[in-house]
Amino acid sequence: MKLLIKNGRLIDPSQGLDGVGDLTIEDGKIAGIALHAAPQRGGRAKNSPSDARREVSSPDDLRIIDARGMVVMPGLIDMHVHLREPGYEHKETIRTGTMAAIRGGVTTVCCMPNTFPVNDNASVTEFIKRKAAEEGFCTVLPIGAITKGQKGEELAEIGTMTKEGCIAFSDDGNPVMNSLIMRRALEYSQAFNVPILSHSEDLSLSRGGVMNEGLLSLTLGLTGSPAEAEQIMIFRDIVLAELTGGVLHIAHVSTERSVEIVRHAKERGVRITAETCPHYFTLTEEAVRGYDTNAKVNPPLRTARDVEAIIRGLRDGTIDVITTDHAPHHKDEKMREFDEAPSGISGLETALALSLKLVEKGDLTLGQLVEKMAQNPARILGTEKGTLRVGADADVVVVDTAREFLVDPDSFISKGKNTPFRGWTLKGAPVFTIVGGVVYEW
Repeated sequence: MKLLIKNGRLIDPSQGLDGVGDLTIEDGKIAGIALHAAPQRGGRAKNSPSDARREVSSPDDLRIIDARGMVVMPGLIDMHVHLREPGYEHKETIRTGTMAAIRGGVTTVCCMPNTFPVNDNASVTEFIKRKAAEEGFCTVLPIGAITKGQKGEELAEIGTMTKEGCIAFSDDGNPVMNSLIMRRALEYSQAFNVPILSHSEDLSLSRGGVMNEGLLSLTLGLTGSPAEAEQIMIFRDIVLAELTGGVLHIAHVSTERSVEIVRHAKERGVRITAETCPHYFTLTEEAVRGYDTNAKVNPPLRTARDVEAIIRGLRDGTIDVITTDHAPHHKDEKMREFDEAPSGISGLETALALSLKLVEKGDLTLGQLVEKMAQNPARILGTEKGTLRVGADADVVVVDTAREFLVDPDSFISKGKNTPFRGWTLKGAPVFTIVGGVVYEW
């Protein structure tokens, strides 16, 4: 199908593109971009920023979407998603997870390996790819386990899994405590040019912790996990990345000191990138008050000072990526006592609106937001997506930044209804999500 998206504000930082114009799609690819002429001082017209773009035409057989007043951006890429399949289909499936993704404007998801069986070999990777091709609504890129069974004892088949299609490696919620194993993983990452995603947590410090360690944890009578448990492991992995030349990506940064450590490592030229999640720049540990298990995450929600530092890190580029860490759970699991409930938030359907709050407050520009949620993930993962360039896959999201909606988890497409944002009114929602030229309208 041919498609013409007219009159939208086209934003693509990979091309320096920010202007009102039209975008055409043919055969699942971006076919053309034309910015509307805008008079400059002196009466001259503003030229398109790329001479390589073909002017769009509007033949009669096109489907036309009028995006006037809306933002047209590359489809979002979520580097940190739990699709749960195989093994935990009562929490989520590839089908329901990818449906939730496109509802949130995400056209590419990277699925974590903590499935059953663990994605630690090529056969499980092949199953995920095949299932995604049969039932998925967007692109699914598997992340393989660093170690067999995510036990931290023996390296998984990194080379074989890379050939099968794994685009990164992580033991996810199980930190690699053995420094020699982590060194070897980073050496493999350098050889195969795939990032190692570090869940940075020193279990000897955090073991038993269910929220941020501090006065509030003491008041609530809950065991705390100190910020230092995250920071120590980030520092260790940076040292190992320097030693090996490996490709290191720090998952879900949550503390002020973590931001500082990553910033200093980048200044020294370490091959390191970092991500955070909307709950770490939106909520503080106060969300746990009342023992709300929907606010239980790992790493835990921190303090207002940490939230401010995370936002600064996003603004100055220390933190490269916004991910969801989408972690759906069955409602019965989250209804347990706080100590016993699993950690995680179902985040695919709220992440864009929560992140747009940063733009509304002036902490980020729209272009910077697209960098964090599309362009930078594509760069880190080495994929051609995350752009509106002519010839690229037609993964596009059309967003009404003024559309308000009430967060009602019962209406989530995801099987996971676990969100601390129930009852919040958020602003900014996809109107159209386009995956390889296929249009989904909301």
